[in-house]
Amino acid sequence: MKKPVKRVLVALTSVVAVIALGLTATTVGNAVATTIEQDRIEPYGQKVTVDGHDMNVMITGEGPEDIVLLPGFGTASPVLDFEPLVTDLERDHRVIVVEPFGYGLSDGTDRARTTDNIVTETHAALQELGVDDYVLMGHSIAGIYGIQFANRYPDEVRAFVGIDSSVPGQPGSDTELPVGLFGAAKNLGLVRLIASFRGTGYDESVYSARAREQIALLTDRNTLSPTYLNAMSLLPANFEDALGTSFPEDLPLLLFVVADNPSVPTWLRLHEEQAEAVADGTVVPLDGEHYLHHTHAPRIVDEFRSWERTRMSATQ
Repeated sequence: MKKPVKRVLVALTSVVAVIALGLTATTVGNAVATTIEQDRIEPYGQKVTVDGHDMNVMITGEGPEDIVLLPGFGTASPVLDFEPLVTDLERDHRVIVVEPFGYGLSDGTDRARTTDNIVTETHAALQELGVDDYVLMGHSIAGIYGIQFANRYPDEVRAFVGIDSSVPGQPGSDTELPVGLFGAAKNLGLVRLIASFRGTGYDESVYSARAREQIALLTDRNTLSPTYLNAMSLLPANFEDALGTSFPEDLPLLLFVVADNPSVPTWLRLHEEQAEAVADGTVVPLDGEHYLHHTHAPRIVDEFRSWERTRMSATQ
């Protein structure tokens, strides 16, 4: 073998060996850290048994009207994520934050993460709690779940409030994601490694140091779990199933929307069309990014209360 070729092979072997050692280290480190971190996760809320598994729910506040909060896709801890909203809303409402299977402190599940199953399970949890008359408020993908929720349970859902909520037919909703690759990255500990540099996205001052720590722990536990990956793989199918569906015409809608979404120029218009399709629809454009409730919680609550007063006075 010629010396130049031999040197290249030796160099390649060394690189492969270094990569293999690195992946072994991240894999072992991830497994050890995951085990240790379980004891650092602080309990909150209460458990409700649905389909033989525990679903975590937080109920707080008192008032004449219930608000049920549903998270966006992949939210590590819905209860902690919605904390800025809940802190204000609970002053004059009873607020119920549902953590679907695979989210927050809820169990995972082998049941397919179709819209139908997620809505059925969430409704079953609310039934167990005796919650049967409420405003449904949801972020992101909850906009798709909310449509089915409102059509299946029209005697329960009094209104829908969307926080940059998803809409049927939105651009990019048919994109297939590399679920297998993501799962491998999770098992190899690469997701944890990347998160250690990028953070969890909860840098706003409205989140305490304790909340950020707990969110980080739950992010490491829940992100790209088997339940999460199944939900990710079914996102295109769930959006496809939602095509042609809409909220009931008599259901009041209040939609908070990112005013300028460069990746989807028609984003605001899609929500305006959704509001125009019902008898009482309102769109509130806000400057900011997708997680509007992280940065605009006071504005969202103020607008909601004003809209709620107008809606109630109109029915009296």
